[in-house]
Amino acid sequence: LWKGYKSLVTEIMPKAQVVADRFHVMVQINKELDLERKKEKRTIERKIKLAKNQQEKIEEKKILAGIVASKYALLKNEKELTQKQKDKLVEVKSASPTLKIMHQLKEKFREIFEKAERWADGLIELSAWLSTAQKYFVNSQATIVRWLDEILAYFDRRTTSGVVEGINNKLKLIKRSAYGFTNFENFRNRCLLNWHSNC
Repeated sequence: LWKGYKSLVTEIMPKAQVVADRFHVMVQINKELDLERKKEKRTIERKIKLAKNQQEKIEEKKILAGIVASKYALLKNEKELTQKQKDKLVEVKSASPTLKIMHQLKEKFREIFEKAERWADGLIELSAWLSTAQKYFVNSQATIVRWLDEILAYFDRRTTSGVVEGINNKLKLIKRSAYGFTNFENFRNRCLLNWHSNC
């Protein structure tokens, strides 16, 4: 989701369909959800410090206990949670109505990409999601609106940048283990040999 990449692609391949990777959009949503989690935690910690009586302090500490160590329970795909993380998710949802709604919206967003089969279905579902999410995911909503055509392009062929990112990771691994290479040609040959052996 970087304008520079899009400009380069349209310059080199003007007829190519530009697709915004759904996982990068998901990263944006998770980032915003995690920022809210941190903000709520700080707010409650402040309330505990400023509590006027012991009862108020105890109540705020209960809420804090629900939110502390909830990052993975909130951000991980709900279907992949361990039992401990599921229990933590129940706690955090009980402690914070805002985080509960944001988590539900995050899961709904993921579901749209899993279930919508055509771009028209994706558009209808995303429009409904944007309408509900605008109060909670301000930055993500702005990004999605700005990149809507490229995000909807995913539904045409369900294209992601997974293969390219896999290649990049492999190149980085070769580069890290290439301390003995004294020139670029050796590095290039190592990379090409790796792909030849995997064909």
